[in-house]
Amino acid sequence: MPNLPRLIILFDNVPGVEGLERLWGFAALIEADGRRLLFDTGSNGRALLRNMAALGCPVASVDTLFLSHPHWDHIGGLDSVLEQNPDLSVVLHQGFSKHLIADLRGQCRELVVVGAEPQQLAPGLFSTGTLDSEPPEHGLVLDLGGVSAAISGCAHPGMARIVERGAALLGRPIDWAIGGFHLMYADAAEIERSIQALQALDVAYVVPTHCTGDPARAAFEQAYGAHCVAGGVGREILLWPRPRGERRVFSSDTSR
Repeated sequence: MPNLPRLIILFDNVPGVEGLERLWGFAALIEADGRRLLFDTGSNGRALLRNMAALGCPVASVDTLFLSHPHWDHIGGLDSVLEQNPDLSVVLHQGFSKHLIADLRGQCRELVVVGAEPQQLAPGLFSTGTLDSEPPEHGLVLDLGGVSAAISGCAHPGMARIVERGAALLGRPIDWAIGGFHLMYADAAEIERSIQALQALDVAYVVPTHCTGDPARAAFEQAYGAHCVAGGVGREILLWPRPRGERRVFSSDTSR
């Protein structure tokens, strides 16, 4: 079996590993094929760096920084990361402030500004392209080691839309949907629609965290059972491929 991608949640408001700092926001490290990609930077750079050090993930080892959208709880640690490691390829989309984009050009090794269309960033790593929402957002799509994943910051366009774009890009279903699903203010009907949409897209595993909200996380746990993996700061998740030929059969009732 090839080396499987590994994801470590470095910053999250959801509890995870004891002893790490928990603040509002999200950041994760993706390790695959000798690459280390930092996805978002949380809301506080000092806390992010302390969590990274505690988890044995020094920021100097990161080669790429992917920023999903310009909200403070996802780019708050940007200055701290670049101060410690300016030798980064930074990936963001055209919906970020033009002034921030201009400033960043002199603060990192390379700046990649993604447009509306999907874009390959490296072998097996893609941006969905900028998706319309408030604010605009793009997701990270992985196709590595026989595993596919779609990772969101807050899923403002909807997690199903990010997954759908990833599946169309790869020409096959997405195995893992990971990140903030932006359902913290959703009612039961909206949560159920989100679950059904991901089921219809044949997502095998979900990791709903950050802005997903407690009721939605509970509903995903009921619908996906053991295929709903706990998020939270410090969680380390090995991205397993779905069993060969499997198509998931889900519970039809996620109500409480």
